[in-house]
Amino acid sequence: MDWTFEDFKTKLDRLQPSVRKKACDIAIELVRNNDYSLEEAITEGIKQAEEWFYDLEG
Repeated sequence: MDWTFEDFKTKLDRLQPSVRKKACDIAIELVRNNDYSLEEAITEGIKQAEEWFYDLEG
């Protein structure tokens, strides 16, 4: 499957590059391993990636 997120570009563009990559990685795993639609996975991936980033920053 080709994992391009062009439909969600505006949601992803506002993120820092490391957070964007983490969000995409999380979204891919959510779609592959769970019953998430791509839109739900992107939304959840962004949420989890932002939490991950804030945890790193302390």
